[in-house]
Amino acid sequence: MADSNSTAEQITSEVQEALEKQIASLKREINKINRSLADRADDLAEQTNGFLDLASDRASRAAEQLRSRAHSVSDAVKGNPGTVSSAMLIGGAVGLLVGLLIGQAESRRR
Repeated sequence: MADSNSTAEQITSEVQEALEKQIASLKREINKINRSLADRADDLAEQTNGFLDLASDRASRAAEQLRSRAHSVSDAVKGNPGTVSSAMLIGGAVGLLVGLLIGQAESRRR
């Protein structure tokens, strides 16, 4: 009986050691995976910041161009108010005529 107890204890001890080794190995693997994920997250954060900086720069340049063009148009309007008024009247008249023609075409269909 003593032999069977010591054999059982020896087997239990060997199984426990094997499990502890496997657990230690799994912990090392998990730590490697965590480090790898952290590195990838850092890389993605850097890329995202680069994209945001680029987008911000492009938006700033676009806004500056819009301001410049709006200023040019404003100067043209201030310098030639009669021309702008004439263009607006002609545009309105053309729009009115197009609307009337479309309205007549629709009423003829019915």
